[in-house]
Amino acid sequence: MIESRRFRSVFAAFAIFSMFAGDFWRYLLGWWGFGTIVLAVLGISIVVLVRHRARWHVERLPYPLLAFLALATLSILWSFYPGATAIGALSTWVTVVIGVAVAVWFSWDELLRALGHAMRWLLGLSFLFEFIVSAFIRHPVLPLVPSFGVDYDALEKIPKLLYWSRDLLFEGGKIQGIVGNSSLLGFIALIALIVFGVQVAAGSVHRAWGGFWVLVAIAAVGCTRSATIFVAIAVILAVLVMVLLLRRFTGGAHAAVYGVAAALVALGAVLVTTMSTQLLAVLGKSSDLTGRLDIWDAVIGLAQQRPVAGWGWISFWIPWVEPFDTLVFKSGVRQLHAHNAWLDVWLQLGVIGLVIFGALVVSTLVRSWQFAVERPLVSPLAPAPHTAVSLLPLLLLVALLVQSVAESRLPIEYGFVLLTVIAVKSKASQS
Repeated sequence: MIESRRFRSVFAAFAIFSMFAGDFWRYLLGWWGFGTIVLAVLGISIVVLVRHRARWHVERLPYPLLAFLALATLSILWSFYPGATAIGALSTWVTVVIGVAVAVWFSWDELLRALGHAMRWLLGLSFLFEFIVSAFIRHPVLPLVPSFGVDYDALEKIPKLLYWSRDLLFEGGKIQGIVGNSSLLGFIALIALIVFGVQVAAGSVHRAWGGFWVLVAIAAVGCTRSATIFVAIAVILAVLVMVLLLRRFTGGAHAAVYGVAAALVALGAVLVTTMSTQLLAVLGKSSDLTGRLDIWDAVIGLAQQRPVAGWGWISFWIPWVEPFDTLVFKSGVRQLHAHNAWLDVWLQLGVIGLVIFGALVVSTLVRSWQFAVERPLVSPLAPAPHTAVSLLPLLLLVALLVQSVAESRLPIEYGFVLLTVIAVKSKASQS
């Protein structure tokens, strides 16, 4: 049964849905329910890796990925909170095992189809949920299962960040969807735009059906209005244009394309440096980046106390573990990550972890770029034509990298699963 086409299709879509909708499962079923779902996906992933052990070997996995896993595990030895680090390392191992299984078991075409199904469910259920809240419940809704350490009855006023939905659909406010977070829903909409766009370009869905879901994703971006997503869209479009130009031209024209790209990057850096206040105003952001500067200051101050090897890997911050129990509060809510993936890695694994994680990201980005730009060889004298699907890993990775500046999801949950999948598959393709 496990090898049937239907089971494989359902498993891939459900696994992708769940890695993006972790907060949805936790709000609905609590951590124990979410843990049960993760264990089920992990169990199937282990079976897949055992059955298809001829398709993969540990020594063929990306070395920076293995080094990062090793460092996260070894950090138990010097961790300020060894018990929490053991839990964090275990969760990271689970994430990587699932990512490797998905990479081994599915082709890029199958992954594209599974991503399409998952994104439709995520966006469709999010709009349905917000409509039910605004049309019938007509007041903000809290999670069915409170987060660890939160007692709603003990609070004089419930912070807005704790609500699952704030009943803003009909008011034109930022909706949060089933994931309970407008920034996360906006990122899901961005991934959906990439996936639906590639599907339309590849002809893997009916053009009208694909166009409809592109419009749904655009509507979700508009209803969340995340500044990070607007920046990510601009960067992704620039990367897409560059790749398409490089595909079209050969030889000396490549140097001209890279030269123009370098000039645009330099111009962008100058604009960000000299006109940051004006740019933030255009994006609807305050000068402190919605409180992120205070969070980053607190994280940097803590990281500087243990700059080389960090405080110990923990993944998401466990809210009752020192020093995270009092490190950062925002709008009355204890924060569970640094809102910057690179600062989080530095804080937890120091400069050593930052170098290894950077090597993983850069090597994966280079291979994804080559996969998107270069024509695959059917034989030494017969290169195959470019495909739309070969754009998918690069565009997904660029989206994750832009988000990593404002959120810490890249080394956690869906971010690390996607990074693992792209890293493993891109190295296998290169080999």
